Amino acid sequence: MAYKNDQFALANRISLITGKDRYDWTREDLLKVIVENKIERLTFHYTGIDGKLKELRIPVVNQLQVETVLAEGERCDGSSLFKGIVDAGNSDLYVVPVYKTAFINPFDEKSLDLMCRFLTPDGEPAPFAPDNILMNASKLFKEKTGMDFHALGELEFYLLGNFDNNTYQVPKQKGYHGTAPFIKTGAVVNEMMKYMSQITENIKYAHNEVGYIQNVESDFAELKGKTAEQVELEFLPSPVDETADILVLACWIIRNVAYKHNMVATFFPKIDIEHAGNGLHFHTMIKKDGKNVMVNKDGSLSQESKKLIGGMCQYAASLTAFGNMCSASYLRLVPHQEAPTKVCWSESNRSAMIRVPLGWANLDNLAAKINPQQKEPLKLDESRQTVELRSPDGSANAHLLLAGLTMAAEWGFSNPEDALRLANESYVTGNIHSNPQYDNLPELATSCVESAEVLLQHKYLYEREDIFPNRMINHVAEMLEKENDRNLNKRLIALPEEEKKYESRRIMHKHLHRH
Repeated sequence: MAYKNDQFALANRISLITGKDRYDWTREDLLKVIVENKIERLTFHYTGIDGKLKELRIPVVNQLQVETVLAEGERCDGSSLFKGIVDAGNSDLYVVPVYKTAFINPFDEKSLDLMCRFLTPDGEPAPFAPDNILMNASKLFKEKTGMDFHALGELEFYLLGNFDNNTYQVPKQKGYHGTAPFIKTGAVVNEMMKYMSQITENIKYAHNEVGYIQNVESDFAELKGKTAEQVELEFLPSPVDETADILVLACWIIRNVAYKHNMVATFFPKIDIEHAGNGLHFHTMIKKDGKNVMVNKDGSLSQESKKLIGGMCQYAASLTAFGNMCSASYLRLVPHQEAPTKVCWSESNRSAMIRVPLGWANLDNLAAKINPQQKEPLKLDESRQTVELRSPDGSANAHLLLAGLTMAAEWGFSNPEDALRLANESYVTGNIHSNPQYDNLPELATSCVESAEVLLQHKYLYEREDIFPNRMINHVAEMLEKENDRNLNKRLIALPEEEKKYESRRIMHKHLHRH
């Protein structure tokens, strides 16, 4: 298939070289890229249990060596990458490249990088690897429903630096969609967006978010005295088993660009009290035969959407175990903020756990209404409607969270009556905090310890169909329990004001680069 986007500056570089879409790349195509670009090394990437991108660098010496490693992969120590899950006595794993993920490293032009999957000594996908858990969940959804589950992430983070020019300061909590000269990080964010676009072709947009802190107070040198601007990168929908890799790559790109400019990027849920936290919201979409089925012809929500919402409500209480994995998460999930505390859904409401955003239902060519000179309409025959989960934050393990979310979606379709009942019972309108129904809704966990307890109580939802191994569920629960944060907010409220601020910041900053 010929690649048709070669006239656009941010088109994928390997597609430009091969003339093919990424899904058609072969080993021969990658060898062509290596030769034409005088590539000196291959870099294999994969995600460990900590959610961070790892790498293995392999020098390019001759054709046989390159073809062999592209065909067979390499070995790695699973007990180090999956500490607590893989035993050192039986730890060898294969890491095998996924060709469609290849990209020329923007920080090392002599490196061709690829995402990899973990295989066992028998050559089968390692069942405990989060990327394979997600892949298996995606396959289950497809097998049970005949449809495809897609997702996109809204990745929020703070960029911290020492800006030489302190004029045009942004007022507290007033950074949303700010522009220069008030916003100082625009060029840095443009660089991040450029690299992610060329690598994945999956960026929707970037903008500044609400948060702005002129002088961060912290005992940590990376933060102390820095100015912090909050940014969001939003992606485009992709098959759910690809979405997590895109997010992990994005975090890697963002950190590297920030480091290049002597800045710090953090995705941590909170970096200061009374300032906006970093969410990691996920929009979800169901497709049948390649078409979005989230709305009916009249623009109303489809039964498929409501089954999805019901599934999310069924899983919501335990999903915090994968989406809110540190104590600071529960300093963000507090009442009367744009972060949910109860299981409910609503349209266009940023306080609800599940939001149905505007989706251009029964609308098209809006620009023609204000540009009457535009006579030729753009023909789009697919809905853009999504359903958004707003509870997760930057501490999430993207692969495990999306695997859980995919299981939730599949449960909704396998249990339609229960799912539709849950969707009906969990629907709220208007100001949800003043709605009498809101008080009777189930609550989300208020600490990591509570999340661990709920996960263990509901582990059958994840272990069914052999998607989540029992040892993974137990491992996550043990990690959460170690936070020892039961009644966290109550304990903080009881402290004197200055002590409360100090202890809150200590909790917020102790895992600054956890994922």
